[in-house]
Amino acid sequence: MRCFFDTNVLVYAFDHTERAKSAVAQRLLAECIARSDAFLSTQVLQEFFTTVTRKLSTPLPHREAERAVREFAKLPIVNADATLILEAIALSERYLISLWDALIVQAALRAGAGILYTEDLQDGQVFESLTIRNPFAGIQG
Repeated sequence: MRCFFDTNVLVYAFDHTERAKSAVAQRLLAECIARSDAFLSTQVLQEFFTTVTRKLSTPLPHREAERAVREFAKLPIVNADATLILEAIALSERYLISLWDALIVQAALRAGAGILYTEDLQDGQVFESLTIRNPFAGIQG
């Protein structure tokens, strides 16, 4: 089943201050990548770089973050084009979620993903054919 990853899951894979979440994120990424089932979006790549270089307690050096983005960019990427944005606006109004979350959901739907890994939406929530999974549910911290 195709897996779409929200920014927070990628960030935790590189945030070693959150050891339990980091281990879960690394395992999920490795499993989905090994099956060729991992998908991302341009939004996720942009947010990842900004977050790991500016918001972690120990930010990644730019070169290391860029190297990570280059590796992630080898995965199938959904581009945030005008159609995706307009579809996300409609989705945000329909489900009463933020535009940023709707862009992620819409990109995952466009990718044909069955699972969206994120901690930003309700675990188990369904958007059309997409189920939200919080891979960190039950982890303290």
